[in-house]
Amino acid sequence: MEIDDEAPLSDSVTIAISLSPSSSSYSSSSSSCSASVVPLSFSPLQQTAESPPFRPLRMSESGGMLSLAGWSHDGERLRFLDAEGNEWGNVVNRFNQLATVKGGRNGHQEVVKWSDFGSCIGMGETAEFGKEVLRAMRGGRRDWKRDITKSELHSYWCRMTDPWLDSRILLFFDLCDRNMDGRIDEREMKQVISLISPINKLAIKNKEAEEYAALIMEALDLQHRGYIQASEFEALCKASLPKGSSTISYQKNHGQQQEPISKAEILFRSYWRRTWIIGLWLTICFALFTWKFIQYSHRAAFQVMGYCLSTAKGAAETLKFNMALILLPVCRNTITWLRNNPGLNSVIPFNDNINFHKVIAGGIVIGIILHGGTHLACDFPRISGSDRSVFRQTIAANFGYQQPSYFQILSTTEVASGIAMVVLMMIAFPLATKWPRRQSPSLPKSVRKVTGYNTFWYSHHLFVPVYALLIVHSMFLFLTDNLVEKTTWMYIAIPVLLYAGERITRAIRSGFSEVEILKVSLYPGKVLSLKLQKPKGFRHKSGMYIFIQCPQISPFEWHPFSLTCGPEDDYLSVHIKTLGDWSCQLYSLFEEAILTGLKQYPKIYIDGPYGASSQDHIKYDIVIMVGLGIGITPFVSILKDIATRLKKSSINHAACGEGSLEKIPLKAYLYWVTREQSSFNWFTDVMKEIADTNQKQAVVEVFNFLTSVYQEGDARSALITIIQSLYQAKYGIDIVSRTPLHTQFGRPNWFNIFSKLARRHRGARIGVFYCGPMTLARELEKLCTKFSTKTSTIFVFHKENY
Repeated sequence: MEIDDEAPLSDSVTIAISLSPSSSSYSSSSSSCSASVVPLSFSPLQQTAESPPFRPLRMSESGGMLSLAGWSHDGERLRFLDAEGNEWGNVVNRFNQLATVKGGRNGHQEVVKWSDFGSCIGMGETAEFGKEVLRAMRGGRRDWKRDITKSELHSYWCRMTDPWLDSRILLFFDLCDRNMDGRIDEREMKQVISLISPINKLAIKNKEAEEYAALIMEALDLQHRGYIQASEFEALCKASLPKGSSTISYQKNHGQQQEPISKAEILFRSYWRRTWIIGLWLTICFALFTWKFIQYSHRAAFQVMGYCLSTAKGAAETLKFNMALILLPVCRNTITWLRNNPGLNSVIPFNDNINFHKVIAGGIVIGIILHGGTHLACDFPRISGSDRSVFRQTIAANFGYQQPSYFQILSTTEVASGIAMVVLMMIAFPLATKWPRRQSPSLPKSVRKVTGYNTFWYSHHLFVPVYALLIVHSMFLFLTDNLVEKTTWMYIAIPVLLYAGERITRAIRSGFSEVEILKVSLYPGKVLSLKLQKPKGFRHKSGMYIFIQCPQISPFEWHPFSLTCGPEDDYLSVHIKTLGDWSCQLYSLFEEAILTGLKQYPKIYIDGPYGASSQDHIKYDIVIMVGLGIGITPFVSILKDIATRLKKSSINHAACGEGSLEKIPLKAYLYWVTREQSSFNWFTDVMKEIADTNQKQAVVEVFNFLTSVYQEGDARSALITIIQSLYQAKYGIDIVSRTPLHTQFGRPNWFNIFSKLARRHRGARIGVFYCGPMTLARELEKLCTKFSTKTSTIFVFHKENY
């Protein structure tokens, strides 16, 4: 897809159409029309002297199918069927699955019910629309609800996939012309709007449908006849429907081919910071294991237990190290302080602290298997079953000169404490994985009942008895009485004290941080917005997050949420979507308080702020922010911060003759992808503020994508696109988001977006910040690496991790 470097990064269309009035009968008209795209202007159809002559309907030579002659081939601007998965062979397969054999004048033949037409052609999810398309192609006759033969289905498929745009526009006109009289009046237009709005999951009220229908008539029906004809409707479609977009196209990209790059190069560019940290960690683990392995290979006990002892002791040394190290990535205050150091922040991936915490947990699991498994399966059987003379000469003194049985060994303090630790870890570790923590539907119902974030949170705090047992386990070793060799406490002392200090600090700080709730808002999609009084001395940077506790739910649970207020706002705000058991309970408490008119809301405590990856946006002159659904929250505070500083800069410039703009990105792009129209209500005020700010200084560009609406060019959303263009051209407001910011339909084509940005900002270093599911994170990270490798623009990927 070729894109002009100076073109805006969206395909919002505002139009003014020029079209001569047509005669009352379309088939005999000799009218002329033209269409033009005019930014931020709206005018009804007017005749122009330069309008080219309109090309009338002509009859095709095969089958008498009507089409409009003379227009160019354009398969993407008005599609009834997606090319992918709806080739004729696939349609035949679906026909064969649904078909029944019926007799008739032509003998027995296979037919499908008219109601199965949508399923046959690949519109199973929008069967009602498929039925309307069938009615239009059958001319709206009374008997249009009859069975469909395979030959009829083929003719319908050919018409819906006709490569000529004009033919598809005529079919679309027939679909809107419900009484098939060659005219569309306001009532019919309203009916079609009411049909397609639920298909696209849009909340269009009856009054709004009337308003939109009237808007179309106002633009087209200049002579106030009360109807429009195909010539006027065609011009509207050609002017309004975009020729290309940033949404996913079903055609392959031919405009910008990428050279293949090696997998090693991709891995190095993407993971070098993580690689050296993991490499250092593995090196230390390997060195500790080797040291202890060699050391115990020369001990007397080696004669009894052999290499099983060396393996167990080597694994034990790595366990000591990892049990100490695993606490450091969750010392959030320390990490927030360290990440302010530019040198450390450039080489240590602080944003991956939780991922590193998980990696260390994996190392602990391996260590437990080697240490505990080797002891239980090899060492202990060898001790109890060894030759008595060898036992007396080597390790008898450690056991009071009595050779123990296997079960006597298991009953010792060191072994019992070790087994208890393993049992507690076997409870905590599985409950910390993604599926139980998020109550995945793939889990059995009985399992889901005892999982969830609450279960994860409480089970994770079993680490307290685990560390107590670890100290006990390390102090009662039966192979040594030398305190110098009992080094576990040396490993864990500083990390445990640091972590305990952090928890004590958090407890003291949060104990004084009960905040007054200034405002509560409940949004569709079960989103709770809390506006809180800003505690005295509370300072934060845009992109940070806080922990919230509600003692009415639990006095122990703290959950992280991004701040959606600017650093200079005199309040704090968060937006909480109900995704787990705790957030559902919180939403219910506030919902009940609002509905019952309670004067007092549930108590809320806060702790923070803490640093997050979004905080690093200040390191870049060009910033890309990508949020999926509620994933926009980390970026709202950044948008507010930019808007506030731009206003201050304008005031300073007016007062002093020069700007004293603080460090903000020179250009910021926000891509907000959501599947629910109601999501745009969450931050309406912020989006309006950004739109107002951009009128003075266009620093931020916001692109909203609504995936519930069929992508631009699909016939099921074509009328929505037309109405959206007309309404925004006349009123300056988008009908979907109800802000001046245009909403695009379907999923973004990230390849095209990155390609465009790479050409627009040649030689720049762009920070890409993402908050959302891992699936898209992997795609974006791969694109960052690919374009950084093959263009002069460097894309640096960051993902939010709490």
